[in-house]
Amino acid sequence: MKIKIGLILLITALLGIFISAKIYSEDSFLVYKVDLKKQDLKLYWKNDKNQNFGSIQNLKLWLEQNNRTLDFAMNAGMYKKDNSPQGLYIENNKMLMPLDTTQASGNFYLKPNGVFYITTNKTAAICKTEDFRNNQQIAYATQSGPMLVVDGKIHPEFKKGSVNLNIRNGVGILPDGKLLFVLSKKEINFYDFANYFKTSGCKNALYLDGFVSRAYAPSENWIQTDGNFGVLFAVTEKINK
Repeated sequence: MKIKIGLILLITALLGIFISAKIYSEDSFLVYKVDLKKQDLKLYWKNDKNQNFGSIQNLKLWLEQNNRTLDFAMNAGMYKKDNSPQGLYIENNKMLMPLDTTQASGNFYLKPNGVFYITTNKTAAICKTEDFRNNQQIAYATQSGPMLVVDGKIHPEFKKGSVNLNIRNGVGILPDGKLLFVLSKKEINFYDFANYFKTSGCKNALYLDGFVSRAYAPSENWIQTDGNFGVLFAVTEKINK
């Protein structure tokens, strides 16, 4: 009888761990995957009047005026007081801000930091800042930091159990080449946030920003259209009239 009771308790405990893990995975993160071969993902900073989009709402309205519908949006990196991108920014094959290799304090400069980029043949990559090379085949790029996952390993400066909790968002590359965008719905430390990308299979992942982070993903029942950002990621579709 004791053996049976012990076995039941063990099974119950294991089921509890499994269920908790599943709930944590589903409830704690907004997750949006992008297939560059099928979806149109770009980076946006300013409109055709040279004005910062700033908010997701402003970008959404501008896209609709230009016969595009917004399927997904997320802030795409850190920015300066004037809302200009901090570090490298490439849009439509043009480098609008140079690579920042400064040694300084703050999340952006927690080495290794890195660059997310999309090539002209619609493949994406994330690399350490020192490894980035502009070969004139980069369609879009944004620099941020720190890296979350580097060559399959969590950033060496992140500590398990850290009490440095915040809302966070980031992007990783999945084994099949798709992009994994993640926004934490609850405050989380760097280690646990990075571990989500690692356990999802990302060999490289990049932190984008913290408490200001927002995302728009109606397909996931997640709609945030506020904010005052520098650069924004957006997946759009042409409106068929």
